[in-house]
Amino acid sequence: MRLYSTGSSPDRTDFRTAVKRGLAPDGGLFLPERLPQPAPSFWSEMKGTCIKDKAHRVFDLLLEDDFSSEQRHEIVERAFTFDAPLVTLDDRTRILELFHGPTLAFKDFGARTMAAILSVLAAEQGEKITIVTATSGDTGAAVAHGFHKAPGVEVFILYPGGQVSPLQEKQFTTLGDNITALEVEGTFDDCQRLVKACFSDESIRSQKQLTTANSINIARLLPQMIYYIHAVVEIQPAGRELLPILCSVPSGNFGNLTAGLLARNMGLPVSRFVAATNINHVVPDYLEDGSFQSKPSIRTISNAMDVGNPSNFDRMLDMYDHDHKKMAGDIKGAWFDDEKTGRAIRDVWQRHRYLMDPHTAVGYLGYLEHRTPEDHGLILATAHPAKFPETINKLVPGALDTPDKLTRLAGKEKKSLPVPADIRAVKERLLGS
Repeated sequence: MRLYSTGSSPDRTDFRTAVKRGLAPDGGLFLPERLPQPAPSFWSEMKGTCIKDKAHRVFDLLLEDDFSSEQRHEIVERAFTFDAPLVTLDDRTRILELFHGPTLAFKDFGARTMAAILSVLAAEQGEKITIVTATSGDTGAAVAHGFHKAPGVEVFILYPGGQVSPLQEKQFTTLGDNITALEVEGTFDDCQRLVKACFSDESIRSQKQLTTANSINIARLLPQMIYYIHAVVEIQPAGRELLPILCSVPSGNFGNLTAGLLARNMGLPVSRFVAATNINHVVPDYLEDGSFQSKPSIRTISNAMDVGNPSNFDRMLDMYDHDHKKMAGDIKGAWFDDEKTGRAIRDVWQRHRYLMDPHTAVGYLGYLEHRTPEDHGLILATAHPAKFPETINKLVPGALDTPDKLTRLAGKEKKSLPVPADIRAVKERLLGS
């Protein structure tokens, strides 16, 4: 796979190099120069297979030139160890549960795949790889667990102090070993800025083989394409006219939605997307009027989406050649405050006895706002509701069933290093390891 940068450089690079770099040298984000366009039978022949089998077929298609068949097999087998079940709410509405991995969030798919890829590369090259990533919640947990004790890899996770749920925080601050959590005195946007500053700092890059594990890295997006493919292939009827599928995506940094667009660009039959956000609604604003203005992030109960300057929006703009009308034709924006989000959680529990987390609730509301009588809805459930016990117990008392893997976190000791939102302090932590 050849990739280009959303920045100004005309250079192209291979997938392996793009994964190791994370960011392009010009500061842009990597995107595939072209995607394969398989025949319709490629999709229909996968119907009825498990998500791992679909991942094998798609990775063989996308990464044939980048990894041997044995390496591709190893990557998929290590990453896709859990399912993504479809739950039916009614005859036109399905929820894709992406929270059955080790940290109960959709980001397990991308983090585990990237860990497998980097472990293959580290073993080949015999060098240490340093991951620096920012998190507003679930990314940190998924990355920490995906890379914990991975040979040849050290991880630094930057997160905004006091702005991550206690359970999310413990998921990535209690492991130790090769995982270091840096608690930043600032917002998630500060954390993203500091990660980018690390990659721009030549003195850091000269001493560390840096890459990043959040959705800036293209290795995160490819496995996220798989679950869109898995769900849509199973929803579409075999041998009959295709259904119009409206896919509603809870969105913060917009990597998840970008992955869906990539799958659609390969020919996956999705009609439209909804970019569903909380009150940090800079992208819905753009979709409405064509003007993008980043803003300081505002805290909400759907904290993983508290992003005022989403990195992957640059990828989306590039994929649509900065054509607002064209993007707005494929993607509808919607945003909701905490009150509406909470009401949706209660509503769906009362009507369907289905419990949503705050992020999934935002996706559900986005679907309701933009569905037509013809649409078949696919709502991405991005996190288990038990990751937000304070919110869920207040809204729906007695409904929450907490998995053992979260209950066990209560007695674990948090291990994090406080740092100001200053590149010099972060640099000191990185180079002091």
